[in-house]
Amino acid sequence: MSTDRYNSPLSERYASREMQYLFSPDMKFRTWRKLWIALAETEKELGLPITEEQIAELKAHAGDINYDVAKAREKEVRHDVMSHVYAYGVQCPKAKGIIHLGATSCYVGDNTDIIIMTEAIKLVKKKLVNVISALASFAERYKELPTLAFTHFQPAQPTTVGKRASLWMQEFCLDLEDLDHVLSSMKLLGSKGTTGTQASFLELFNGDHSAVERIDPMIAEKMGFAQCCPVSGQTYSRKVDTRVANVLAGIAASAHKMSNDIRLLQHLKEVEEPFEKSQIGSSAMAYKRNPMRSERIASLSRYVMIDALNPAITSAAQWFERTLDDSANKRLSIPEGFLATDGILDLCLNVVDGLVVYPKVIEKRLRSELPFMATENIMMDAVKAGGDRQELHEKIRTLSMEAGRTVKEKGEENNLLELIAADPSFNLTLEDLQKTMDPVKYIGRSKEQVEAFLHDVVGPILEENKELLGVKAEISV
Repeated sequence: MSTDRYNSPLSERYASREMQYLFSPDMKFRTWRKLWIALAETEKELGLPITEEQIAELKAHAGDINYDVAKAREKEVRHDVMSHVYAYGVQCPKAKGIIHLGATSCYVGDNTDIIIMTEAIKLVKKKLVNVISALASFAERYKELPTLAFTHFQPAQPTTVGKRASLWMQEFCLDLEDLDHVLSSMKLLGSKGTTGTQASFLELFNGDHSAVERIDPMIAEKMGFAQCCPVSGQTYSRKVDTRVANVLAGIAASAHKMSNDIRLLQHLKEVEEPFEKSQIGSSAMAYKRNPMRSERIASLSRYVMIDALNPAITSAAQWFERTLDDSANKRLSIPEGFLATDGILDLCLNVVDGLVVYPKVIEKRLRSELPFMATENIMMDAVKAGGDRQELHEKIRTLSMEAGRTVKEKGEENNLLELIAADPSFNLTLEDLQKTMDPVKYIGRSKEQVEAFLHDVVGPILEENKELLGVKAEISV
């Protein structure tokens, strides 16, 4: 790591080496050379005077990029693509005259961007599927464990720990749907020329439209894509970047929501993210166990959600067939969006894999609030014992307020059951009332909903993507 200049935390702390490679110079410029080979092969196959010897020479130097030559040349010509065309030609003297034949800079630049984004989406998908799998295991394990639910972060009707995890999981499943749609629609730019008209190729092939029509499909096949954009200006539509960034922002939003819930639950001491044996939670307060992984998820997620604005504004600001104010922005917003999302998913996987649940704390808090949750059942039992429903409703409301004051103002235990038992209108003993205090009676169909969700929705997803499973995340704390 350089100590005398800025180092990106996305590279130094958050993103995996695998994702970093996808946005590295090696990946970029090796892809440029693969595209030049694909173009030369296509032109040869369509009848241009290009020899097998020239193609072989290009292939022989596809991976050994002479960066020093390209860098020196760029200082002279101030053009990155032509500098690399020159450098490739230095290594391939027999083929240098046919490198980049008929193409414009966006042939290598834009097609490479699409290829890299496609590979990056695949890596995001792999990690997203593994997060869903980890949450599925967690939800299955805790599908029956009752816990206090919250609406407005106020105590509400109980749910289960597994059911709550299924809500996190469902949002990631929705993200996966969006990701699969965008991934399936990724198309290369192809080779369209300076304004997208393919005029240079029509000239090369002496006006033969049928030959020119075959160029894009042939290049797409050689580069592993189903098709190219049907029409374009000089570039592929920057709305593609917007669609990709929106998928990343959706994943970030889901991760942020889950991480916030975990942070709140850790405050309640019900759930705790992984904490290393020698980890220090606070420089001042030695006892603290801060939810720093979940906090980092939230922090990076906010960055990705805001970053999605960059491609949207860039797309809106493109002039006619091409303007270059997208270039610097794309170099930042797309790689960093992916690097941050990669870090987010690694953190999510690490947190979910090591999530610690404290059933006794959960039960204690639930039981402290359960008398309030049970009032409807208590009222029905009292009606069965001969009481008046409207009268009992008012009495329960009044007694609930009194019990609430006991808890809030005096700091004492919830005494609602004792208050009800002491009121002859209910005709119920304290023993009768305590029988209603089984938390399982109040979780509704939480367990069954989790089982159905795992079987009907998550199971097929994991089966369809089983070759992606098995990822373990390593994070820099």
